[in-house]
Amino acid sequence: MVKRIFGNAIWQLVMQADIVSKIVLLILLAFSIVCWAIFLYKLILFRIKKNQMAKVMSEIKKAGSLDDLLVLVAKYKDTLPGYFISKNLSFLKKMIVIDPEMDRAEITPRQWELFQQHIDQTIEDIVYHEQSYLSVLSTSASVAPLLGLFGTVWGLIHSFVRISQKQSADIATVAPGIAEALITTLAGLAVAVPALLMFNFCASRVRNIDQRLTLLADKLILKVQRFVLK
Repeated sequence: MVKRIFGNAIWQLVMQADIVSKIVLLILLAFSIVCWAIFLYKLILFRIKKNQMAKVMSEIKKAGSLDDLLVLVAKYKDTLPGYFISKNLSFLKKMIVIDPEMDRAEITPRQWELFQQHIDQTIEDIVYHEQSYLSVLSTSASVAPLLGLFGTVWGLIHSFVRISQKQSADIATVAPGIAEALITTLAGLAVAVPALLMFNFCASRVRNIDQRLTLLADKLILKVQRFVLK
């Protein structure tokens, strides 16, 4: 009952607010919707990619030849780790030369260095892609309190104008205007705090993907050294 009365009171304050305060509240509502949409989208993707990485990490240990690696790539071609391995093996394939007499691949130290640099660059590209839309969360966390503060200042100015018009500063005149002003601050914090938490959580998931890709790269390098550099 108390919750219902409180909710109705807030809704009445929103409806009584002037056009500027309503615009600020609508902008904050849009920020909140966008932030939650991005967070849920990223949350689903992070969970899927975590499972993909775990499966490929366990199966790459069983690869006993270069053909096994190629089978692994074909099996997981539509996944993040499959793309990572495929891209680096394709780059390596373009560089190595097969010696028909010795039946082995020849690769120079410079080519091997380029291969490792390509792996590092691929990790950076993937991490950069995984960071997409995170700037929206960080921007919302920074801008929302300022918008709420702007709405509060505007509401206070509106309240003082009302006081001057009525020539009265009693609580019945001041309270509604101050409440209307503070509702934007509350809305700004309601957007900023979850957005900041979402950003930190997503940033930690991106770092986790970076670490897993680094581990996968180490395993890939060891396998290639065994299969190619004999």
